[in-house]
Amino acid sequence: MPRKLSVLDLSPIPAGHTPTDALANSVDLARHAEAAGYHRYWLAEHHNTGMLACSAPELLITRIAAATTTLRVGSGGTMLPNHSPLKVAEVFRVLEAMFPGRIDLGLGRAPGTDPVTASALRRGAAGADDFPGQLADLVGYLKDVMPDGHPHARVRATPVGVPCPPIWILGSSLYGARVAAVNGFGFAYAHHIVPENAHAAMRLYREEFRASPFGHEPRAILAVSAICAPEEDEAERLAATADLSMMRTRTGRTRHPLPSVEEALAYVYQPEEEALRQYNRTRIHIGTPQALHAAIGTLADETLADEIMVTSQIHHHPYRVRSYQLLAQALMP
Repeated sequence: MPRKLSVLDLSPIPAGHTPTDALANSVDLARHAEAAGYHRYWLAEHHNTGMLACSAPELLITRIAAATTTLRVGSGGTMLPNHSPLKVAEVFRVLEAMFPGRIDLGLGRAPGTDPVTASALRRGAAGADDFPGQLADLVGYLKDVMPDGHPHARVRATPVGVPCPPIWILGSSLYGARVAAVNGFGFAYAHHIVPENAHAAMRLYREEFRASPFGHEPRAILAVSAICAPEEDEAERLAATADLSMMRTRTGRTRHPLPSVEEALAYVYQPEEEALRQYNRTRIHIGTPQALHAAIGTLADETLADEIMVTSQIHHHPYRVRSYQLLAQALMP
């Protein structure tokens, strides 16, 4: 079935380059993605890592939306427990006012970082782990429908009179699918984080979906990790970067930038590290356009995804751009 194709960008900082380079790469990739026919471009939120420059997705949204004309641009996601619901509502009202009809608000429950950093982000924020309550407040501010008796019922998210951007719930479990379904939000499943729950979560979302002012029918995105190259051997070589960076992240070594292929191929994995590397291969699609057309297309069919969103950790930026271009040719009619 025909599907839209989109980008999830973590703004990786390649070894030997600077955060400024990484952010410039994001803008360049967005322009290439737009030219290749991609539908939306989402920016992630991660903190306290030397590998990623995506600590402020709302700023990147502004830059990328200004550099493009047709892409929908949004957060993939804004990690709501890290923020005041009022502030999120105001930021996205400003974005929607600046770029009408092009902004998405993707929300996550995870911190996007380690527990200590999460504590620093949420310092002094009472109820920071109350995701349902925060979500209700955010919706109230965006729709100007705070319930009577709410302590902040008289507060308005400004500027007023701005339409609510589409809300999406990001998840890697049944919890996120259920939250999206009962509220009529869109749902984006993170197969690149937890592949095991993809089929069950996407099915539950459709089974439990309830129409609401936010959506009258299910809208499901399947987010996958992919590395595409003209030849299988080259794709495997490029994937060495993703293997090493994932292992380092999973073992708390977050100060490193995104390793080069040469550094990754030279790394000697210990047995427990090799087990993580092998697990990473269950979360990532690697190969030629023809191979990924079959693998990702089959997965999208099985999960009834309306849209495929791709993230790709490739050290050399031109190869990363080429990977997205090849995927566009393979996955879009």
